[in-house]
Amino acid sequence: METLTKIIQNYYYMIAILLFIIGMHTMLTHSNLIKKVIAMNIMDASVFLLFVAIGYTHGGQAPIIEEGKDILFVNPLPGALMLTGIVVAVSITAYALSLVVKIYRYYGTVDYDEICLIRSQE
Repeated sequence: METLTKIIQNYYYMIAILLFIIGMHTMLTHSNLIKKVIAMNIMDASVFLLFVAIGYTHGGQAPIIEEGKDILFVNPLPGALMLTGIVVAVSITAYALSLVVKIYRYYGTVDYDEICLIRSQE
């Protein structure tokens, strides 16, 4: 019962793990390159959620120090780092999608299995 209570209190960790598993499953089982890029974005979002959840403190406030008060603060560092991560993720997504467009123009498909077939016949 105690384990179930801890899981319910920390549900954001479970959601992050579930999202990562969904993204990883999609990356491994689908051969469509656009679906793979979307799955990569889902995995990125799960990592961002995990890091922000690590920095969260239940009942915490913004880290603004006031004299004479003993306040529980939320750690701002993971959130700040994730802003950088989001910028990098958007850049990687744009680059990956531009590669998918180039691949489509050259091979006429975005299906990885079909591309492998076309390459083996050349």
